[in-house]
Amino acid sequence: MLGTDTLLWVVGSVTLVSLCSLVGAATFVAKGKLLGMVLLTLVGFSAGALMGGAFLHILPEALDHSESAGVFLYVIFGFSFFFLMEKFLYWRHCHKGQCDIHTFTYVNLMGDGIHNFIDGLVIASSFITGIPIGIATTLAVITHEIPQELGDFGVLVYGGFTKHRALLFNLLSQTTAIAGGIIGYFFVPNVEGLPVLMLPFAAGGFIYISGSDLIPELHKQEDARKSILSFALFLIGVLSMWMLKFFLEH
Repeated sequence: MLGTDTLLWVVGSVTLVSLCSLVGAATFVAKGKLLGMVLLTLVGFSAGALMGGAFLHILPEALDHSESAGVFLYVIFGFSFFFLMEKFLYWRHCHKGQCDIHTFTYVNLMGDGIHNFIDGLVIASSFITGIPIGIATTLAVITHEIPQELGDFGVLVYGGFTKHRALLFNLLSQTTAIAGGIIGYFFVPNVEGLPVLMLPFAAGGFIYISGSDLIPELHKQEDARKSILSFALFLIGVLSMWMLKFFLEH
C-alpha cells in the first residue's frame, strides 16, 4: 500500500505541471525579439533536459527493475505512441488552403488534453517507483511543457481566441494532468509490473519529443551565434539532469 506522502508528491507535481499553461501570460508583456530569445532558450534547454531525463534517470531506473530486452521494447512503444499521437491529434495544417481555423484549435486542445493526461500517468508511475525518479520525471515534463504551452497558446490566438480566453482554455486542457496523476496513483499499482513498464514508455516519449519536435526547431536557426547558443543550452539541459541525479543520489 502506498503512503499518503507519495500521493501528495503526485498531486503537487501534476498541479505544478498544470500551472505551466499560464506561461502564455508572458506574451502580455514580452513581445518580438525578447519573446523569441526566451523561447529559443527554453526549447534548447528543454531538448537537453528531456534527453538527460530519459537516458540518465528513467532508463537506468527501469533497467534496475526489469530485463533489458523488455525495457527497450517499451522505449520503442513509447516513441511510436507519441509519434502517432502527434500525427493524428496535433493536425495543424490546412489542405489546399481551406480549413476551419476554429475547428483545428479545438482539435489541438483535445490532443493537448490527452497528452497532459498521459503526462500525469507517467508522473504517478515514476513516483510509485521512487520519489527521486518522480522528481526527475516531473522536472523533465515541466521543461518540455513551458515552450509547448507557449506554442499552444499561440495556436489558440491564431485560431481566433482572445488572449484571455486562450489562457483559460489552455489551463483547462492542462488540468487533465491532475486527473492522470490521481488515476495513475490508484490504478497503476494494481497492475503488476505496470509502474516499471511505464518508465521506458515515458523515456521513449521524451526521446521522441526532444528529437522530433524540439531539436528540429533549433536547426532552423541560421544565425551562427544563436546556433551555438542553442547547442550550449541543450548541453546545459543535459548537465542539469546529470547534476540532479548526483544530488538525489547523495
